[in-house]
Amino acid sequence: MSSIKRTVLFAHLHDIAAPHHLGSVIASVTAATTEALVIVLVSQLFRTAESPSNRVKQWDNVQRLLTYVYVKATKAAQDLGKVLLDISVMLKDPSESFPSNFGNSMDMCFQIQGDPPVLHLPDSVETLPQVFVVPDKVIEAHRQHSVRVTPSCDTSPSSYPVVALGGTFDHLHAGHKILLSMAAWIASSKVIVGITDDELLKNKSNKHVLESMAVRIEKTRSFLQLFRPDLKYELVAIRDVYGPTGWDPNIQALVVSVETLPGAESIDKKRSAESLPPLRTFVIDVISSESEKLDHGDMEMLKQTKLSSTFIRDWIVKNTV
Repeated sequence: MSSIKRTVLFAHLHDIAAPHHLGSVIASVTAATTEALVIVLVSQLFRTAESPSNRVKQWDNVQRLLTYVYVKATKAAQDLGKVLLDISVMLKDPSESFPSNFGNSMDMCFQIQGDPPVLHLPDSVETLPQVFVVPDKVIEAHRQHSVRVTPSCDTSPSSYPVVALGGTFDHLHAGHKILLSMAAWIASSKVIVGITDDELLKNKSNKHVLESMAVRIEKTRSFLQLFRPDLKYELVAIRDVYGPTGWDPNIQALVVSVETLPGAESIDKKRSAESLPPLRTFVIDVISSESEKLDHGDMEMLKQTKLSSTFIRDWIVKNTV
């Protein structure tokens, strides 16, 4: 398969299990792409409007799904030396329409052979060269089809109106996108993203190739609008661990990684001292090197995949002539 700059891959899912049957497809499409790949996973389970599903209860399953797809594509790209390949994963309900400009800059569309047609595609995608690929039928035959949300007595909300998270978001990569996606997944109205101010990044390694605040904000906003165009996004510069969570009473939930859990504890103390409502904290733990939520094969793949801005900056410096 020859190299194409920008591609999109559509795949229908019957459940929210890690799609191991798509592993070889994801790897081959990644290998064929040189600049940007958008993987669109289509399922009624991703419905956002008037959804009967509890998005909070799907937290573990969805982050496991996203992690598998992102890590599979990222590792395939890194193995081929394509560290800067821009990979994005979308979760779409079949009834949802796509932005009219979706596909404008793309060069080829990949679909899974045997899948139903993807509805509501803009002309910019319909007119692309179409390639149908075959998933791994051996794995397909043995995979589970039962990962669904089970009813319980839990009275916690199914989603939260306003969700916050923070980070540097330099050279936006798979780890960042999983964090951002999960915040958007449990939000019903707005996501607030605190982005570390340039002033606090002076001691970062290879800071001369670190992206400016303006670039980091723009890339982060563009990704979020691709993932959930129905939400509002507020991106702000932060100069401490708190950002808006230190004063905004309208935030209900906070999304953090395992590494930034201490920051969440500091935020809890700050909000208590300011008599602000406590936040429900959600932890992205499947991208940690010892996650118990991934099976052995996925865990080994994750350990071999470098998900860090530091790694990307090091790579850029070493590969810049």
